[in-house]
This record gives sequence, structure tokens and C-alpha cells, in this order.
Amino acid sequence: MNGNHETLALLLFSAFIAVTLAITTWVGRNRHGSAEEFYAGGRLFSPMENGFAIAGDYMSAASFLGISGLIALFGYDGMLYSVGFLVAWLVVLLLVAELVRNCGRFTLADVVAARMAERPVRIAAGTSSVTVSVLYLVAQMVGAGSLVALLLGGTSGAARSWTVIGVGALMVIYVSLGGMRATTWIQIVKAVLLMAGAVVLTVLVLVRFHGDFNALLDSAAERSGHGSRFLAPGLRYGGTWTARIDFISLGLALVLGTAGLPHILSRFYTVPTARAARRSVVWSIGLIGSFYLMTIALGFGAAALVGSAEVRASNAAGNTAVPLLALVLGGGEGSTGGTILFAVVAAVAFATILAVVAGITLASSASVAHDLYASLRRPGAKQYSEVAVARVAAAVIGVAAIGLGLVAQDLNVAFLVGLAFAVAASANLPVLLYSLFWRNFTTRGAVWSVYGGLIPAVLLVLLSPVVSGSPDSFFPGVDFQLFPLENPGLVSIPLGFLAGWAGAVTSTDPPDEAKHAETEVRALTGAGAV
Repeated sequence: MNGNHETLALLLFSAFIAVTLAITTWVGRNRHGSAEEFYAGGRLFSPMENGFAIAGDYMSAASFLGISGLIALFGYDGMLYSVGFLVAWLVVLLLVAELVRNCGRFTLADVVAARMAERPVRIAAGTSSVTVSVLYLVAQMVGAGSLVALLLGGTSGAARSWTVIGVGALMVIYVSLGGMRATTWIQIVKAVLLMAGAVVLTVLVLVRFHGDFNALLDSAAERSGHGSRFLAPGLRYGGTWTARIDFISLGLALVLGTAGLPHILSRFYTVPTARAARRSVVWSIGLIGSFYLMTIALGFGAAALVGSAEVRASNAAGNTAVPLLALVLGGGEGSTGGTILFAVVAAVAFATILAVVAGITLASSASVAHDLYASLRRPGAKQYSEVAVARVAAAVIGVAAIGLGLVAQDLNVAFLVGLAFAVAASANLPVLLYSLFWRNFTTRGAVWSVYGGLIPAVLLVLLSPVVSGSPDSFFPGVDFQLFPLENPGLVSIPLGFLAGWAGAVTSTDPPDEAKHAETEVRALTGAGAV
């Protein structure tokens, strides 16, 4: 890339960082430091504001960079992510949004612990939430590194590493100083920028093909190097039974995982009522649905106008397809329009990453402070405030995400998010659904359900081709692969449900009928909700 791209994009990066830091500083000076303020922003956001914030939280670097890149490289098979991420919101809307808002205060563990023994349930749910959050954070770090590598010509490994470190530092600052209120406004600003950028690029792609989507698809197939196979199932997840089963496993994880993501569930506590939580989801579905339809046009547009080979040459995982598409749509390398459009898209993608990592870090630090610290603190020991512990946890989680992000720089960000969704669907969703809908669910069932999904999901990922045994693995030089699938969802999600059932039916302590009745009334009516 020439110096104009680099300078303009860095100026826009800096402007967004300056604005968001100003928001964070202003919010930090105008809050009273309570747990409700830090975790839930005082529950003062309207459904529309929260809907935009949810969309901002959900439309991550995986969506903008990773999904479009996968479509540009693999055509039809890449669209699975767009479809899966969108369909997942029906599960959230119909099954969990209102009930979670009524039953909890700040975290997933609040919902489960409402009718169980608190200590073991909070430890299990808190551990699972932090694991999912760190996996999701790694994807955002990788996206940031890929973006800056492209900006600087793709040759600067040091620049990618420093970018990962810088993003990690910024997310700790956002969360520590501003809490949920600052994080929400950052996400709203980011959602508006991202939707505007996606609309502009989509319109330009369609104008280039005179509004003829068939012509766009034909051109994409021609320049993909795969011909008509590019528009048919099986290019990435076909050919062998293992690949086809992997396709089913990934789809299951994407559709079920959203309802178990800690940073999404925590957003339902930022509105005053359950009805507002449901309306927030309706707003977010409209925004997210529009966006994922546009990622399809952007992915095929990148294949048609940039070429799959050029996308792969820039970044093997396809993470830079959209910025390269912006460069072509603006007039190509060296043109003023190309320079401006590329820089704007790069800045929007960077804003996307910063906003999402702030939301995830806040949710995971809340789990550490509100669930783990409160449960593991020794009786009689000095008691620190939850908010103080959450700020320290944000820094620790930031360091962990930076380290893993440096290791995983060459993996596709959408693929990495798929792994986080699999763990969320395996460990968090079963215990959440059982707690809300099964009268005979017990504490043992809750603990077994979390660990019965979490441990197999993590182990299967470690023993999969993602970590070793292939040229694209974390550790390509070694081979301890035992599990053939890249995504563990098909195995680990049923195990989570099965473990919860087994724990409940073998429990020696009967379920507390009074607590269940109270929770049921609260979930369905909102009576007694915080």
C-alpha cells in the first residue's frame, strides 16, 4: 500500500480512538461507581439504543472481515457463517431474552444460581464465560493484526504484533474507566459507522454490475478459479464425509452459540424491563439481518472484482478481502477514491474491533468479579469491591487475549469465532435452558452440564486439526491430532445436555420446589426482577 493509504487510515484510526477515549473519560467522571452502574450502565438504555449496541457487539471483525473473506475464497460454503449468525437470533428472541432479563442481575450465573446452590454454580458458569470470552477476544485481535499488516504492505510482522498489544491495552482502558455505559456508547457509534460503510460498499458493488446479482455471481465464479463449483455446496465442506460432518457441526454451533455468549446475555440487563429487552432484540435483528445480507454481496464482490487468488495472496485466511474490495471500488491502487475508500473501510473495521473487544472484556471481567471472586473469597479475608476486582480482571484477561492473539495471527477470524460459539453452545446454553424450563433440574445437574460441555469442547479443539497436524494449524510442526473435525459442536453440545440430565437424575438432593416456583413466576411475569 502507498503512503497515502497508510497516513489517511492512521489519521482515521486516531480520530476514532480519540472520540471513544473522550466518551470513556466523560462517562468515567459522571458515574458513582456502583456495581449496577459498572456492569449494566444503570439499566437506563432504551430498546433502540440497546438494539444498536447489541448489533455493535455482535457485528464483529469476524463478520466484517472474516465472513466476507470466506465467501470470497469458498463461495457458497462461506455463506454458512452469514446464515448461521443470523438464524441464531431467533433462538435468542424466542427462548432467552425476556427470561434472562427477569431472572438475573448481571451475568449468566445469576440466572442459574437463582434456584441452585450458588457457590458451585457460579464457579462453573464463571469459568465457562471467561473461556468463551477469551476465545472470542483472540479472533478480534487477529482481525486487528491482519488489518494493519495489509495497511503497511503485509510485510511487517512487528506491526501486527504491536497492533494486537495496542488493541488489548485500549480495551482495558475502555472497560476500567467507563464500564458498561462507555462501552455501550462506543458500540452504538461503531454500529452506525459499520452499517454506513457496508451500505456504501454494497451499493458500489451492485452499481458496478448494474444491479444484476446474477452477473455478480457469474463474475465471482469466473475469477475464483473454481468455476461453477464456487456457487455450489462442497468447496470447503465437501468431498469427504469428515468435511460434511464438520459443516453440520459448525452450523449447529453458530445457530445455538449466540444464546450462550456472555457479552450478548449481559446486554439484556442494561434496559429497565424484560419487554425492553425483547424490543432490543427486535431492533438488533433488523440491523444484523441487513448487515449479513450485505456481507454476501461484499464477499462475492471481492471474488469478482479483486479475485480469489489476490485475496489469498494478501492474507491466506481471506481477512483482507473487504479492504481490497474498497480499494478497487474507489478506483484502484494509487487513485484518490481508492485511497479514501480503503482508509475509511480500514478505520471502520478497526472501530469494529475496538468496540467488540470492550464489550467482551466487560462481560468476562464481570464473570470474574461477580461470580468467581465472590464465590472463591475466603471467609474473613479482606473484601475488595466487585468493581475494583473487575478492573483488575479486565487487565489480566487483556494480557491473556494479547498472548493468544499473537500465536493465532494466521487463522481466519470467522473460523476462530466459530470455535467460541461451539464452546458457548456446549457449556452455557444447556445449563441456561435447563434452569429456565426444567422443573427437576438440580445443582449437580447445573455443574455437570457446564463442565460436561466445556471440558469436551476445549479438549476436542486441542486434539483437532486446528491445533496440530496440518499446515494451517496453530502448531504446524507437530501432530497430536486425534479428533478429525475442526469444530467440536456436533459432539460437545449433546454432551453438555446429556451431562446436565445425568447430573439431575442422579442427584441426591431434590430440587427446591419453592425456589423453582419463585423463579418461574419471575421469569414469566417480571415480578420481583431487579
